[in-house]
Amino acid sequence: MNIDHVRLFVRLAYTQNISSAGQALGLSPAVASSYVGKLEHSLGVRLLHRTTRKVSLTEEGLAFLPHAEDVLASVEAARAAVGAGQLSPQGTLRVAAPASFGRMHLVPALPSFLARYPDLNVDFKLSDSIVDLVEGGFDVAIRNAELRDSTLIARKMAPDKRILCASPSYLAQHGQPVTPEDLLAHQCINLLGLENWQLSTPRGPVVIKTGGAFRTDNGEAMRDACISGLGISINATWSVYQHLARGELVPVLEDFPLARETAIWAVYPSSRLLAPKVRAFIDYFADYFGDIPYWDLPST
Repeated sequence: MNIDHVRLFVRLAYTQNISSAGQALGLSPAVASSYVGKLEHSLGVRLLHRTTRKVSLTEEGLAFLPHAEDVLASVEAARAAVGAGQLSPQGTLRVAAPASFGRMHLVPALPSFLARYPDLNVDFKLSDSIVDLVEGGFDVAIRNAELRDSTLIARKMAPDKRILCASPSYLAQHGQPVTPEDLLAHQCINLLGLENWQLSTPRGPVVIKTGGAFRTDNGEAMRDACISGLGISINATWSVYQHLARGELVPVLEDFPLARETAIWAVYPSSRLLAPKVRAFIDYFADYFGDIPYWDLPST
């Protein structure tokens, strides 16, 4: 079984297009098609259903896919081991990340990351939707939401501190809330479906059902509405740290922090081996963010 044939099959499983899969590996459609045929011949089974526009995996192909991925991960790990630790991770690293966080904190760090690993290419999918890593063919995902999938391995990258904040203009007009219950008389800006705010108090957690004239499904829109004076909102410090430093936003109810602690996680499919390119990405950004990420450092 030829490792190049296996590599093409894995790429093909995600692209569902022979031309696209071959192009990613520097192969013509004819050569890519011949690789698939040779792999099927060596295994004695049909791996793909072929149509004029795309391909899909047969039942045997679906069964073979996780083993093929393990084979590629084993090969990468073996190459790194026999290279006295000097072989640079290579290939294409496919990353899924939240849109705002990726744009603000991952993309700006890519020049130094790629300078360290010049044999790597990086594909980013920036979306606030939770993607299926295996189905989407992603190597790793950055998430700042609750982790529910037990088939994934997670590594904490950084704390994800959330605070209540408002613009000085809003507070000048409507006053500063003093207790959590005061929020009931204020305009509160929410992400859709997240209107219940749980705050810590000396008497225990208190849940306030907030309301206001504006809701949105986008974190940046919620932050910008808060800056514009539409109300009080919950924001991640990584999203608002620059606006806090410039005085465009100020913290609200600092004595009553949010009860839930959140974090930035790197998640990847459970596997016996972690591909060197994935390890390089996770280690780099864990070090880049540090124990106290730059967005939570005191402003000077």
